[in-house]
Amino acid sequence: MSFKFKPGFLLGVATAATQIEGGDLGHNWNDWYRRGRIKDGSDPARANDHYNRWREDADLMAGMGLQIYRFGVEWARICPAPDRVDEAAIAHYREEMSYLKEKGIKLLLTIHHFTNPMWFEERGGFLKKENLKYFLDFTELVVRSFGDLVAEYITINEPNVYATNSYYFGVWPPGEKSFAKALKIMANLAYCHIRAYELIHKIRREMGYTDTKVSFAHHLRVFDPERPGNLRHRLYAKLLDHFFQGLITRAFFFAKFSWPLIAPAPVAPGEYCDFIGLNYYTRTTVSRFGDGVRAEAPKNDLGWEIYPEGLIRCATRLYSLLKRPIYITENGTCDNRDAFRCRYIYEHLKVISEADLPVERYYHWCFCDNFEWIEGESARFGLVHVDYETQLRTVKRSGLFFAAMIKAGGVTPELYEDYVKEQTYN
Repeated sequence: MSFKFKPGFLLGVATAATQIEGGDLGHNWNDWYRRGRIKDGSDPARANDHYNRWREDADLMAGMGLQIYRFGVEWARICPAPDRVDEAAIAHYREEMSYLKEKGIKLLLTIHHFTNPMWFEERGGFLKKENLKYFLDFTELVVRSFGDLVAEYITINEPNVYATNSYYFGVWPPGEKSFAKALKIMANLAYCHIRAYELIHKIRREMGYTDTKVSFAHHLRVFDPERPGNLRHRLYAKLLDHFFQGLITRAFFFAKFSWPLIAPAPVAPGEYCDFIGLNYYTRTTVSRFGDGVRAEAPKNDLGWEIYPEGLIRCATRLYSLLKRPIYITENGTCDNRDAFRCRYIYEHLKVISEADLPVERYYHWCFCDNFEWIEGESARFGLVHVDYETQLRTVKRSGLFFAAMIKAGGVTPELYEDYVKEQTYN
């Protein structure tokens, strides 16, 4: 039951600016709340108040021994208007990044994590070719502002999730329901990633740095037919896999735009990821178009199947296409009572430790309970409990386990007995 992490393997946490910072900043998720589209009615303007409590959170991270931290900066906060830059916000982020570095925590900065300023949304967002320059201008601003503090970047988080939830299912802002628009968004985001990749490397070279690493955070899941012997189930599984993740993998990795993805402007084929960023949560069992879960499968509090082997299946797939180091840029589970999170973490880290793959980092989603998009405050993924009324932080049992694993360099028999053995999913 015990295992050791491979030499050089690093553990930490991931967050997103909108989900933790708080503030009514004029972005699309503030607007979505005002439209009554958050399931529990919670307001992202509250979130974790991290923007004001960042030093407390940084001290807590350091106290837990976290080695790496994936975080974001809020576009609407830094650029409240297309022609305005808030220098105070930049100074704030620089202070936070500097403090984290002083604590010995290695930084991975995400530029776009689902949230757009309303001024960008009102111009048509990523749907319009002429708007893509705004994202690239913001990318340049971010790197010139923080490039001396941060060497590693995620350009775009989960472009397939953003495209489908916002433009196909219509459950995220702006609430569109168009397959054609979802595909156009995927193509335009791939183009943005490619240009941002080039831009980030160019700017940091001009700064004199040679340690730049850039990728995107790719959401992959396993699509398995509900009945493998059923031809229709197998066909639907292949189609869902192709449209949800197969198309964009090659576009983001290699600038290979396959029909029906059409690049908004010419791009040169090449390799546009310095590492593989993989966000993995679950498996979908397929009998038709849409999500499905095996009745007998272990599930989290949102009904997602818990399937650790899927992480390795997805990582192996990406590595077969691009031979780069692998960062698990998100992995975690909704467990509101913290009843099985230790087992979840243990099982996913165990399959990583046993796999013949160059997995170098694991970012647990997430650090603190936070504003979980349309679920609001009702879905708790954190290693740290947040009382949203008082903003009191309390390290959960799973957080203690995570910290103990970092200190031990793996899972000892004692840690397994103390934290994992008695936990079950159902």
